[in-house]
Amino acid sequence: MTTLAHKAKSLVIEQPIWLFVAACIVVFSLSTEHFLDIGNFKNILVQTSTIGLIALGLTFIMINGNIDLSVGAVLALAACLAVDLQSSLGIPLAVAVGLLSGVVLGALNGMIVWKTGVDAFIVTLGAMIGVRGLVFVYTEEQSFYASDFAYSDFGVSSIAGIPTLAIMFVVLAAIMHWVLSRSVHGRNTYAVGGNRQAAIDAGIRVGPHMVINFMLGGFFAALAGITLSTQMGAATPNLGRDFELWAITAIVLGGTKLTGGAGSIVGTFGGVIAIGILRNGMNLLQVPSFYVLVIMGTILIAVLFIDRQVNRNAEQELNV
Repeated sequence: MTTLAHKAKSLVIEQPIWLFVAACIVVFSLSTEHFLDIGNFKNILVQTSTIGLIALGLTFIMINGNIDLSVGAVLALAACLAVDLQSSLGIPLAVAVGLLSGVVLGALNGMIVWKTGVDAFIVTLGAMIGVRGLVFVYTEEQSFYASDFAYSDFGVSSIAGIPTLAIMFVVLAAIMHWVLSRSVHGRNTYAVGGNRQAAIDAGIRVGPHMVINFMLGGFFAALAGITLSTQMGAATPNLGRDFELWAITAIVLGGTKLTGGAGSIVGTFGGVIAIGILRNGMNLLQVPSFYVLVIMGTILIAVLFIDRQVNRNAEQELNV
């Protein structure tokens, strides 16, 4: 029991986002009678799974000290390909093409960042605009609808009463947590983000490593698009707009530094759940959705300010 309490205390200290999640649960459970329903928590997991999947891959990129603003556009492209091509290729091959598009675009972003030395923010901003334009060209500004009901049935399916998409999100989060915290690639991710020159001196192939993480980010963005389209039974060229901002917000709330070198999947998962609970709870209270944006923006600025102050104090202590 003592060990369990110690682990819980360590989690709160290392991942304060979970304290915020607990506070939100208490507040909304006292404010609305339906918040604590099991069905409501299932809904929260399903609703957050899209942003959550994007955030899993983007966490690796951001710990590397980079960023990818194109994930929302990649999501839309993958969804449109998967829905449009299923009538001619079948669902498995159409989904494979959608996932491949995300991997290829991620690799392209990573290669440009690596080979040109241009900041990832600029590269992926250009990719965001370009890929979104490509989606509109491909769809001719029209929505695509799933031709096979099995595709849309997957989005509402469940296993033992638990939504399949919720299970997928949690399982993939656990796998990526292991990769980041236990594997050589995960250790290299922190090393590259913490001190790129030191990582090079240690023999880490920084360029290829970053490309792999961009490919990982592209894969998860594409997967998020495909799972979202299964829920909708359709794909639209506007799908995924601003999703990159929600994902980045969740990741930063979870403790990942914009400068790289620090962060975790556990924290990112907490950030995603926090956003989901806030949106769900305020919806149950019938609060206009734009208030959630105001609250999340305020919280994000506060977190970044506190993080900056902590880093500044730490730097001063080192200098002394």
